[in-house]
Amino acid sequence: MAHEASNTVRVWTAGEHNGTAGSGAAPTHRPSRRVSVCIPARNEAATVGSIVQSIVTHFGVHEPAASGTRTGSILHEVIVIDDSSTDDTGVIATRAGATVVRTTDVLADQPAGAGKGNAMWAGLRVATGDIVVFCDADLESFTPTYISRLVEPLVVDENVMLVKAFYRRQVDGQGEGGGRTTELLARPLLSLLFPVLATLRQPLSGEFALRRSVATSLPIVQGYGVEAGILIDVLRRYGADAMVQVDVGTKQHRHRSIAELAVQAQEIASVILSRAGAVDGMPAHAERPPLDTVTATQLLN
Repeated sequence: MAHEASNTVRVWTAGEHNGTAGSGAAPTHRPSRRVSVCIPARNEAATVGSIVQSIVTHFGVHEPAASGTRTGSILHEVIVIDDSSTDDTGVIATRAGATVVRTTDVLADQPAGAGKGNAMWAGLRVATGDIVVFCDADLESFTPTYISRLVEPLVVDENVMLVKAFYRRQVDGQGEGGGRTTELLARPLLSLLFPVLATLRQPLSGEFALRRSVATSLPIVQGYGVEAGILIDVLRRYGADAMVQVDVGTKQHRHRSIAELAVQAQEIASVILSRAGAVDGMPAHAERPPLDTVTATQLLN
């Protein structure tokens, strides 16, 4: 089952295989792909509007040509998953041009759930693109090139299944490193248990893209451990050669308190340890089942 042939996750070079990174257009020598951008958001009214507006303005949303082949923009849809916000997140995202869905509405036929991964699973249920890009809603440094750089490897190389962003962080004047949770918890655990993944510069980045066919075949952790769970599951199923990382520049986002990070750290540790078989009994985190196992009747309800 393991496919860890490589000992590192390679960095994708912009324009590799004659691609057109940063242009917003799919490479002409490959068939176009429908791309869905999914943004899980809870009480992010301060930033979600500018993110959505910049995506829609840069890429536009175009219908397929008469031939059935999509030309020009790579963007198919922008979906904001409003995860029970108590502010104007949904209203602002709608005005900016996103399709806004509420987690509780999308998952009305499912047992109650909670957390970032739960919202992402809801996004996958409504996304219709061949490629799904996830992006955090609290970004203060977002540019549309985040999207085109994440999508390029999946469009031009059929062997790539998952693309992770890396960046220079702008928090407290520090421009390098993966953040406190990454450097103090995730990277040490990954180095011991899944060393290939420790070569990712930002293993917990909320900005990543993957094929929808891959995403719907995986269980999705409901909480903050969702990115770690997806990484480990893709590694085991497809190997490190199917994963790449791309430089999206700089990232600035809301600075979280130690109390918030402690909750994140516990959930991430639980996922990494349970995926490695290093904890006894059932995992301490809830998961949504692979969408491929959810019946068509359930999806239509």
